[in-house]
Amino acid sequence: MNDNTSPVRKVAFIGLGTMGYPMAGHLAAKGFDVTVYNRTAAKAGKWCDEHGGKSADTPAQAAAGAEIVFTCVGNDDDVRSVTTGESGVLTSMDKGSILVDHTTASANLARELAEAAGASGVGFLDAPVSGGQAGAENGVLTVMVGGEQSHYDRAEPVIDSYARSVRLMGATGAGQLTKMVNQICIAGLIQGLSEGINFAQCAGLDVEAVLAVISKGAAQSWQMENRGATMAADQFEFGFAVDWMRKDLGLCMEESQNNKALLPVTALVDQFYAKIQQRGGGRWDTSSLIRLLNS
Repeated sequence: MNDNTSPVRKVAFIGLGTMGYPMAGHLAAKGFDVTVYNRTAAKAGKWCDEHGGKSADTPAQAAAGAEIVFTCVGNDDDVRSVTTGESGVLTSMDKGSILVDHTTASANLARELAEAAGASGVGFLDAPVSGGQAGAENGVLTVMVGGEQSHYDRAEPVIDSYARSVRLMGATGAGQLTKMVNQICIAGLIQGLSEGINFAQCAGLDVEAVLAVISKGAAQSWQMENRGATMAADQFEFGFAVDWMRKDLGLCMEESQNNKALLPVTALVDQFYAKIQQRGGGRWDTSSLIRLLNS
């Protein structure tokens, strides 16, 4: 059983994708004893070469003895595989340890994992992140957390290693629900920005000058500041992939069936993203919506 009164030193990180790789790196840089697992073992080996630490052959082996285990994988089924699966982390985690899932997944999965973790005497936090690859690499992610206060209090100083903002949003599932709000807002913002930039281009305006002016007023947004120029330049081979955004928006619309929220714009933008996928743009950045307007 872990001693919950002493500072956390030993952690595990499961999933070294675009986000997980740098997040785990920040933990190592902060002096934590990190063991990693990745489905592609060569990538785990590369991470160890860069950051030190250790790699394991299975999620369960990585989690053995860890005080906090972080997971950051693709979707609900991936999370189940590395947590409650045959070699999942919950088969080896000590009582009193905490499982923190950074995957953007469903609120129902969060509740399912909280129950499974609790049955093993393990705490659970659903903690999706926002900030993209750049936020992960620079250690300035926003982390939205659901779960019990005591578990949050123990994990929050560790999560701070790669976050600019961490906040407990409520009970289990609240982190995932907050991330859904985030994605709903982003979808509408990108479509509006696409239409605005396309309008400026059609009107013969200097788009760079337009963005410089309006970004200082009420139209300002992260998307405008970070994607406006590349959208105008028709550059999309970077950033958060359309495939992942469609997965996230699907979660939003599925949840809206439960809580009766109306998402007319979200549903429309989701179909626009489907058209981007049909054009072979599944790995393009989400700002590629503008391509439906100018080509």
